[in-house]
Amino acid sequence: MTHINARQPAGAATPISRDLLAGKVVIITGASRGIGAAAARVFAAAGATITLAARNAQALEALAAELRDAGARALAIATDVGEPAAVERLVQQTLDAYGRLDAAFNNAAETHMPRPLADLPVDDFDRVIRSALRGVFLSMKCEIPAMLASGGGAIVNTSSTAGVQGVRGMSAYAAAKHGVIGLTESAALEYATSGIRVNAIAPGPIFNERLQALNEEQLARVAAAVPMGRVGLPAEVAAAVAWLCSDQASFITGATLPIDGARLAGA
Repeated sequence: MTHINARQPAGAATPISRDLLAGKVVIITGASRGIGAAAARVFAAAGATITLAARNAQALEALAAELRDAGARALAIATDVGEPAAVERLVQQTLDAYGRLDAAFNNAAETHMPRPLADLPVDDFDRVIRSALRGVFLSMKCEIPAMLASGGGAIVNTSSTAGVQGVRGMSAYAAAKHGVIGLTESAALEYATSGIRVNAIAPGPIFNERLQALNEEQLARVAAAVPMGRVGLPAEVAAAVAWLCSDQASFITGATLPIDGARLAGA
């Protein structure tokens, strides 16, 4: 198996330009760990001012302190993205602190243990839909008016390769992630002439907390299913999201970008 080194990610070693997102105010949900935390670090390195959102207030504040120590402006706001009032508060506090909103990475989501659909508890289905789909809807519903008032913006929503094709045992997660792409495409069409771009990403296997818990043999099986022969790293996903939020991607909207080592290419 290809060795995985989270500190020296292949394909993401080149430092990001410090002016890629200079002057932009960004909200990142699901920012306390994994892809969201990696995105916070990449966005800060790219010059953005960041509001971090997740339910884990302690982890958020620790990350915000890390970013501030590195010279970035960062605000931590504990948020349940499935709760309308909490999302409204998140956006309003960002506007109160920074005066505008230019970009958002809607990344918060939950998953469930693999089970055949008929064996999946209704509570698990509702929980996953609430965070991974309803949360994206509520986030965009509050972010878009703020962006319109700021003169436009860019939104990136986290879907998955499970949002493009079905996955055995993961019916609720796949349904939510398919829905994220539907929300993304619809919003992209609705706001294409209003200066707001809306795109999605579809990560494949990423070396997050779940994969880090696997043993070498289990991780090797996951990597073997990827044409590149390895899993991806959070920093690689974060770099793509930062670019989609930047002015360099100014003609891209309504797209879903696979970040999957060519898994979907062979599907």
